[in-house]
Amino acid sequence: MANVETTLEERLAALISAMGYEFVGCEFTRAGRSGLLRVYIDNASGITLADCTKVSHQVSAMLDVDDPVQGEYHLEISSPGLDRPLFGIAQFRKVIGSRIKVRMYNPLNNQRNFVGILQQVDNVDDIHLLMDAEEVILPFSGIEKARVIPDRE
Repeated sequence: MANVETTLEERLAALISAMGYEFVGCEFTRAGRSGLLRVYIDNASGITLADCTKVSHQVSAMLDVDDPVQGEYHLEISSPGLDRPLFGIAQFRKVIGSRIKVRMYNPLNNQRNFVGILQQVDNVDDIHLLMDAEEVILPFSGIEKARVIPDRE
């Protein structure tokens, strides 16, 4: 799903976990000559600006030494927020019953964007969404992006 190399994700996860935080995931977007590497972290007690700064210094040092990202880019460390992005299949399992938005790499029945209630994740890693009283089954391997839609109270 994420467009960041697996080895970089593994190294970021190891570093961030060693610091006592949860590595939620990361994404890289390019805009013109520069890019943005956004790394999401979490913690049971929440994430503060101080947490982001602390992780940013460590991740920057690792990236400076290893230089795994080609070209100019900016690093951003962020909390996943209420509309948290979903990267791994385990993260989908944690939010069963939540309303989510999914974008597929390729259209499924002439549609790439789906919004519905996540009903289940089955054993073959398909996700089941309830959309307008109809169940839609989406293959996890075809998901480009997904995020939770927060409840508005």
